[in-house]
Amino acid sequence: MPRKKSSPLLLLRSAVSTFYSISRLALLALIAMLAASIAFAADDQNPLANDPKAAKAGEYEFRINCALCHGLGAHGGGRGPDLTRTQKKHAHSDAEMFQVISNGIPGTAMPSNGTNGQGVGMTDEEIWQIITYIRSVEVKAPAKPIGNATHGKELFYGDANCSLCHMVEGKGGRVGPDLTSVGGSRTREAIIDSVRNPSRRLAWGLTESTKEFPQEYETITVTTADGKQIKGVALNDDSFSVQIMDSSEQIHLLEKDKLLSFKKSRESLMPIYKPDVLSDKDLDDIVAYLVSVGAK
Repeated sequence: MPRKKSSPLLLLRSAVSTFYSISRLALLALIAMLAASIAFAADDQNPLANDPKAAKAGEYEFRINCALCHGLGAHGGGRGPDLTRTQKKHAHSDAEMFQVISNGIPGTAMPSNGTNGQGVGMTDEEIWQIITYIRSVEVKAPAKPIGNATHGKELFYGDANCSLCHMVEGKGGRVGPDLTSVGGSRTREAIIDSVRNPSRRLAWGLTESTKEFPQEYETITVTTADGKQIKGVALNDDSFSVQIMDSSEQIHLLEKDKLLSFKKSRESLMPIYKPDVLSDKDLDDIVAYLVSVGAK
């Protein structure tokens, strides 16, 4: 017996019904995904707190997205602070830490999630995993802080001559980077290393929206058309011009095609402070002062 053909109208109704069924399932799935995402993001407390599996996953995410600046193990590096400290300048609660990782910190090298070209953008759950990992590696601060901050301040503005080039809380020189926040953004070991070996890792300087990372404090030496030699730190440098601040804090804006010579060096203008010039104890005191200011 021949099979009865369906009318075009019945076929259309069937197709529409199937489409709406599929669309409804897709919509429900999307709503469920959004609800889960909102649940992760809206929590004031970390929903994955104290979960060993989440901490392990967070360690993996941390290595991809955070270790470039904060170091392996979150112990800090030349660019980012030690996150194993229980006291953090920009985030105290898990919810605050979530916002810092998601949105970054304006005016600092801390970018918002997925915008720094390192690693990949993270989901809310992955951010919570990283926070779980950070909490798992936190250590208590030593009972007795290292160094005498009061004496360190005296040295900074006195015999150590730090303030001739560096500024803290609006007071001091401008040739070197402002150190007001360095005690909260870099590890103690990194600060000491920058004094003992200033050319090993140059400090960041001018921040520009068009650059992924701030420009470094490179040394520029030029000879002008009249034979004058100028040496200083690069405030800005492009294909056509260079802006230099010399040791007397005078700023020079020069066109490169009018210079007799131009040399860029990664050798810092800052002198090397060996222990026979600045003792370990005095340096500990200066670092203690910078840490006390950076923690405010």
